[in-house]
Amino acid sequence: MKILYVTSEAVPFCKTGGLADVAGSLPPALAEQGAEVAVVLPLYERVRDRFGSQLNFECYDYVDLAWRHSYCGLFSMEKDGVTWYFLDNEQYFSRGTLYGQADDGERFAFFSRAVVRMMDHFKFWPEVVHCNDWQSALVPIYLKDDGVREDRYRSIKTVVTIHNIEYQGRYNPYVLGELFGLDAGWAKDGTILLDGDANLLKGAILCADAVNAVSPTYANELKMPYFAHRMEGVMRQCSNKLSGVLNGIDMKLYDPRTDGRILKNFSLEDMAGKDDCKAELQRMVGLREEPHTPIVAMVSRLVSHKGLDLICEVLHDMMELPMQLVVLGTGDQRYEEFFHWAAQQYPGRMSVRMDYNEDLSMAIYAGADLFLMPSKSEPCGLSQMIAMRYGTVPIVRETGGLKDTVQPCESWRDAGNGFSFANYSSGDMLHVIREAVYLYKDYPDVFSRLRQRAMSCDFSWARSAREYLRIYATITGQAWPIPTDTRRAAEMPAEEPAPVEESAPVEEPAPAEEPVPVEEPVPAEEPAPVEEPVSAEEPVPAEEPAPAEEPAPVEEPVPAEEPAPVEDKPARKPRKTAAKTAKKSEKSEKKTEKKTTAKKGTAGKKKSAE
Repeated sequence: MKILYVTSEAVPFCKTGGLADVAGSLPPALAEQGAEVAVVLPLYERVRDRFGSQLNFECYDYVDLAWRHSYCGLFSMEKDGVTWYFLDNEQYFSRGTLYGQADDGERFAFFSRAVVRMMDHFKFWPEVVHCNDWQSALVPIYLKDDGVREDRYRSIKTVVTIHNIEYQGRYNPYVLGELFGLDAGWAKDGTILLDGDANLLKGAILCADAVNAVSPTYANELKMPYFAHRMEGVMRQCSNKLSGVLNGIDMKLYDPRTDGRILKNFSLEDMAGKDDCKAELQRMVGLREEPHTPIVAMVSRLVSHKGLDLICEVLHDMMELPMQLVVLGTGDQRYEEFFHWAAQQYPGRMSVRMDYNEDLSMAIYAGADLFLMPSKSEPCGLSQMIAMRYGTVPIVRETGGLKDTVQPCESWRDAGNGFSFANYSSGDMLHVIREAVYLYKDYPDVFSRLRQRAMSCDFSWARSAREYLRIYATITGQAWPIPTDTRRAAEMPAEEPAPVEESAPVEEPAPAEEPVPVEEPVPAEEPAPVEEPVSAEEPVPAEEPAPAEEPAPVEEPVPAEEPAPVEDKPARKPRKTAAKTAKKSEKSEKKTEKKTTAKKGTAGKKKSAE
């Protein structure tokens, strides 16, 4: 299977958020599963500066976008079994930052248009084009637009992954032709129009063959107004092609046994290094070196949807607990000012760093005891997975990927891998933090087992890659080999109906199921008398004598057969009773034994049909 992965950022080349982590890890995982994968992204200035010497120039071409006719260079490199392509245009991509420019709409429209135009120069013609967020949302639209004129584009299937639906790429619809080179009909028929704006993400969702969110819970949340940011109607409309695939992390990169970015390595078998990392963290951020006091940590953007309002409400109550707090991140000014002020109120017990430092973040993951993520919404979240990998137990709100990855602790039966609360409530959050802190303080053995369960979780990309390959196979109609573990899981339910099929030709289960509703008037297991009226139903006047015949089989034969209550042979009782009934009917009706037996067989079939 040939897959072209389109992204606006990817680790290790450039990163601003979780999309880069996904784009840097998923394509190699797909390649390990046997797919042929290429990734294409813009050649930003920072990429050229860091990796320019490793890039190979392939060719150049010109890309038409509305009235523009612009140069586009193609560079490539091989890494991790994947071909990485970079599209070059200094006018659009030689910028200090990846996003936040006044002409972002034009920049990424050129990028999307160039992806389609430069396919002729890639080493394979893709069967699936996988796009991500609004920056590449025009690719499925351009493929549909070009497919009207060129047949070769019709064979390409498209997938769109929504990493955060809050960012949709909304523009004035009157610039549809001038900016994006699209006919006004795309807006008039509603494909790309939402709330009076040209909405690129909406157009991609409607045009794509499959849509997926970055966690199963987030996929369901996208159908709700609270999470969908005005797109709930579109998501419900496309629910038949919507799925949720949980992101993973690089298990080799984030491995406490070998990670060179932390002070001392440790593992499930030997946790001594965790204590050293904790002491080092306390020295780095100015906390008191108290080995038996739990450190609660946050590594996050300081914005509203991360749940910081909850912390602001109960921070003083939190600091009354026997705990320390460390916060790392930048964001909205009001949150930065609040945490800066709070740190001054609790010297030695609370530390705040208003920046992002990779070394410090890894020191926090390795040295903290609890990791707090009270998010209002969280499509997937990677921090809780990384924290668990390093034995830092998460405290999360049950939303999006946080709910899918963190199971609440049940200490009475040694279950769960973290702590969670459902309602967006500061009181609920405080209650769970208090529970976690006192479990650490009062029951160290229980907390140690909880930590071990968290470290044992599998968040590898191999699991996610198999789910994506299933999506690709579905939309392309290709048969993709089922992995061994998936095959075993698929075979489990298939084995259950097997014994039913063996007994089906004998038709024994069918009458066994019918007596179930009939047993209401007849106590215990007495399906045998039930069939007597069946044979008596043929001669209509014989319906009344039927009750008189019921005691006959019940008197002696039934107790004799009751010692064999095995349900596998329910049909033998009715057969024996039916034989005796046939003899009685033979005397009363003066018919031959063969005819009576034949009628009895016909009556039994009628009963099964009813």
